[in-house]
Formats: sequence, structure tokens, C-alpha cells
Amino acid sequence: MKHFSDPVFRCSATGDSMITRRLPLDGEYDGFREVKDFIMQADFRFGNLETTVHNFESCGGAQSGGSWLCSPPGVLDDLKKFGMNILSTANNHALDYSYDGLEKTLQYLEKADYPFTGTGRNLADASKPVYIDTLSGRYALIACTMSFNPENMAGTQTANLPGRPGVNGIRVNKKYHLPKEEMEHLKRIAAALEINAHDEIIRAEGYLPQLKDSEQPFGKYMFEAADKAEIISTVHPDDMKRIEDAIAEARFMADYVVVAMHTHEICGKSKETVDPVSLEFSRKCIDSGADAVIGTGPHLLRPMEIYKGKPIFYCLGDFIIQLETILRAPDGMFAKQKLNGNDRLDVLFNTRSNFGKRGLSYDPIMYESVIPYWEVEHGELTKMTFLPIEEMFALPRSRGGWPKKNTQVNIIERFAEMCKPFGMDIVVENGLGVVKL
Repeated sequence: MKHFSDPVFRCSATGDSMITRRLPLDGEYDGFREVKDFIMQADFRFGNLETTVHNFESCGGAQSGGSWLCSPPGVLDDLKKFGMNILSTANNHALDYSYDGLEKTLQYLEKADYPFTGTGRNLADASKPVYIDTLSGRYALIACTMSFNPENMAGTQTANLPGRPGVNGIRVNKKYHLPKEEMEHLKRIAAALEINAHDEIIRAEGYLPQLKDSEQPFGKYMFEAADKAEIISTVHPDDMKRIEDAIAEARFMADYVVVAMHTHEICGKSKETVDPVSLEFSRKCIDSGADAVIGTGPHLLRPMEIYKGKPIFYCLGDFIIQLETILRAPDGMFAKQKLNGNDRLDVLFNTRSNFGKRGLSYDPIMYESVIPYWEVEHGELTKMTFLPIEEMFALPRSRGGWPKKNTQVNIIERFAEMCKPFGMDIVVENGLGVVKL
């Protein structure tokens, strides 16, 4: 029996739940129980809801997170069946069905009494910590996303106007550095195309700040002379301050504080490599008082590290991936494939995937992940294990996409190898990954 004096914090976390179908009506699928039991070891059981939730009461947004995702409200009950008791809703799909779709999602989550954060009716609502109370202590979650369309960022409510619904967005400032010779080429191309003509006019009128001598705009990109070619990414200071303030408040209110970070930022041409801005942001969260950072976004595994004794998971991959069983899609999703909005869904998905030859749904790496479970006692990380899972890549789309334990060792071995540069020692024991602490 647990008691309030129990000093052990127990946590588990899953990756992206792109769930568009219900669990089977007539029983548990083979592998469900093993996944659920592993998750249920914990008191804090995290998931990322990467879809909107409603009955298509809303129009599709002008832009989306890739696909326009919408799931029946009953999927919230299914996520609870897996054991998840707290959700992040901050991701690039949160406004696939515009502001009305977000409002419906919020309403269904509230009706289901599901603790969540990361989206809201204004910026304060989207960025506030959410709490769950357990016998082992009070846990807090703060959720944010680096990947979102600009108009989807929640806005601040003022005395004069209501706030804008949206995500708790983390804006990333990018500077594009080029050596002097390449900068001269860029200037000539910009002049030949007159690509900056409009901005030059409104800058002269005072609507844009004046340029530094070292700066050269090229359309929406700003280049700067430097010794070498590189992209420098930094978190917007206002957004970092907002996260730090949320951590401080949660630190006061709760025993254990978790930050969820959704991002599609990449490093070079590899989606698996941790990008510098995600690394910097995650470590700053720990420095500010967070106990753990859970990353999601690129739909595959990224490394983890233990930073100052606290776990940072840079991406946990997918927990549920069901991209091709949405029941409807707006005209914009068809238009991206140069199709008519009244075409069939099979035509849409076959065109996009070139009949199963490309895309997330046809890459087995996207169907491989891990679920971490960890324990913290008296402030010290004392245990961490990983359940390797696969999302049934071999099954047809009508039945696949659900998580089950992977009985091979390849997922853990691949994960362990990518974590070695971060000083991690992960071994396979009894079919699980085990961190040697």
C-alpha cells in the first residue's frame, strides 16, 4: 500500500498518439495488456495527443501540421484504457481544424475530465501547468511546441481584447550565416529578382527596422556575414521566460515537474540527430527547476540523456500511428496533391504515398519506439527501464498502428547506440532496455 509519505516518484511516458480509430469493441488485441501493464507501473503516465478531437463540426484550417487530423471523441477513452492519465496537446496538428476545431477539442477533453495542457483559449490558458495528485506526490506538466504555423500561437488576453486560442508556442529565431563571397552572390541574386522590393519600400516607410551593415535579407530569410556557412537557432527570449515562469510556479505547487516539448527541428539532414536549439531549450528547463523533459515530434526515436541527474528524452517516437484512417479530409489536403476535394480518400493517400512507396506510413522506422519508466527517490534517479514497442507495421492500415512489445533486441540496441554520445549506458535485460546508473 502506498502512503502520502512515499518518497518515490514513478513516471512513464509515451510518444505521439496519432490515433484515428477506436480500440476493438470485442476485446483486447494481442499485445495490449503488456503495453498497458508497463505504463501502469507509474503514477505519472504521459501521452502526447497529436490530433484534434471532434465529429467534424469544424472546417479545415487553411494550413495543417501535414495531414489534417481529426479523431472521434471516444479515442480519449481509449487512451485512458492504455493508462495515460495526463496529456500534452501542444503540437503542429492542434489547429488542423482551425480555431473552432481547437475549441471542440478543448470541450471534449474537459468533458472527459482528462488533465491536459499546451493549448488553450488564450496564451495564459495554453501555458499554465496542469497537475495530478497521487499518493506518491503531486505531479505538474507544462507543454509547449516549437513546430506550429505562426497564426496558431495563442495570444495574450488584455483589458481591451480577448486572447487568441492556440498553442503554447516556442518561437525559434534563425540567423543564416554566409561567408563574404557567398553573401555577394546572394545580394546579386536578390537584386536581379527584386525579391526584397516590397520590404525595402515598407522599411523606408518605417514599418520594418533598419538593417545592420552585415545583414542581407532574401525574401523571408535574413542572412548575415560570418566566417562560415551555418544556421544559428535560438529560442525567443519571451517564450523561454514564459516557460521558466511556469516551471517556477509548478515547482512551488508540485513535487515533480515535467516539461513536454514538441518539435520538428532537425540538425542537418538527419531527423534522428538532436538539434542544438532543442538541446539548449531542454537543458534550460532543467536548469530552471524541471525534473524531466519529454520530447516528441519527428515520429522516430532520438537520443536521451541524463543532465544534472534529470532525464531528457529528445523524442520518444510514435506510440500510435494511424495517419491513413481519417474519415474525412478538407479540400486543402486534396489540393496539396493536385486533387479535387470531392475525390475519394484512397485516391488521396495513394497519390501522396505513390501507392505505398513513400511517407511516414510506409517507413518501418516510424513504427519503432520505446516507453520509458523511471523512479526518483529522495531526489535521485534510481531506476530507468524501456519497453521496446512496434506499431504493427506489417498489418494492413485497417488494423495496424497500435503499440505492442517488440520481442527483438534491435530497437533497444539502436536506441542505446544513439544515446552513447550523451554518456548513456543502456543494456538489454529480460527483453527491456535498462539504464546503468
